[in-house]
Amino acid sequence: MALGLLESFALGFLYFISAIPAGVAAHVPLWMAAVAAWGGYSAGGLVVLLAGTPMRAWLLAKLKIDPKPDPTKLFWRVWHRYGLWGLGAIAPVTIGPQATAAVALALGESPRRIQLAISLGVLPWVVVLGVITSLGAHALK
Repeated sequence: MALGLLESFALGFLYFISAIPAGVAAHVPLWMAAVAAWGGYSAGGLVVLLAGTPMRAWLLAKLKIDPKPDPTKLFWRVWHRYGLWGLGAIAPVTIGPQATAAVALALGESPRRIQLAISLGVLPWVVVLGVITSLGAHALK
């Protein structure tokens, strides 16, 4: 079970959408897989916030994210309409916590607010993916 929890945490850090189903597939109880995925996802943003400017510059270059607004992109439309809280809500299914933290830092948001938006913005997705995983797991039995 510990390996399954580690798997959920690591996938939450790297690719959130698969984290809860992978944990359940590794025989971790659904709620534990969800909490581990949430923790890994939240840690993903925290790493960028703690690493600061060098990590931010590397992520922006690696992911080819231009910190200048482009109104044709969903990310920037959400930023202009809903701000940091909107970015926190779409990050789990778009660019993830690391890139969201990097861009939000580049836009001048405070690290505390960024971490809070990232950690709270993923919670609805934890519930949605937990329910979908639960329904899928029951369908397979």
